[in-house]
Amino acid sequence: MKKSHPIRRTMLAAAATVSGIVLLLSLKPAGDPAAASAQGGAAPQQTAAGQESPQGGSAQQTGTRTVTGDVVKTEYGPVQVRLSLSDGRIVKADALQAPQGGTSDQKTALAVPRLNKAAVAAQSADIDAVSGATYTSGGYKKSLQSALDKAKATGGGSGSAGASGTSASPKAPAAKAPAAKAPAAQTRVITGDVARTEYGPVQVRLVLAGTKITKAETVQAPGGGRSTQVTADAVPKLNQEAVAAGSADIDAVSGATYTSGGYKKSLQSALDKAGG
Repeated sequence: MKKSHPIRRTMLAAAATVSGIVLLLSLKPAGDPAAASAQGGAAPQQTAAGQESPQGGSAQQTGTRTVTGDVVKTEYGPVQVRLSLSDGRIVKADALQAPQGGTSDQKTALAVPRLNKAAVAAQSADIDAVSGATYTSGGYKKSLQSALDKAKATGGGSGSAGASGTSASPKAPAAKAPAAKAPAAQTRVITGDVARTEYGPVQVRLVLAGTKITKAETVQAPGGGRSTQVTADAVPKLNQEAVAAGSADIDAVSGATYTSGGYKKSLQSALDKAGG
């Protein structure tokens, strides 16, 4: 007789059901921590990524630039000018080189600060020579002009182009109507009085445009013997200084004291006749 009693079958079925429930309960916790771990790991990554965002914002360009003029050789030494410009305007002028040694030290110390200040004030090379430093002044003006020419050739007026980060272009200044040209200054030739010196007469003739001396020359000067050599050396320098200074306040040429004195007297008389 087979042992298949109904109670035995019921007990086996109950045992199987309990085993299945236990198995399910044991498997469920294993999945939840993994899911929790996956979710917990994503947040730190996102936070780190947020911390790596760039700050941005570079320093705004100032638009200031520096331009150095050519070295200009003078009788007493080289002169070279450096300019600092902002938006096309001279904000500072410096002399990198200037005559030195002997009396040149004193003249340079007196003249250069005035020339620097005049360059900033005039915003051009149209500045007056410093009395007593004619050669230095002439060299300064030439180097200053070359610096301005370089600045114009390499960017013109505005030194701050491109500084703005916006796409809109800066408002351009209103175009100025071309100014009516003034009539050209009348050119005059004025001859000074003859100045008598120990070595001979000196007489100066000027060419003026308005009241500005554009040319100076000697009509008479000491000649003969050593005077010929002294005159040949002194007169070109005196003529150059008269044009640069625009007045009779010029230095005497060393070794030609009498000729220089007579030249200045005749020059002054010519300026008096011109009304300047």
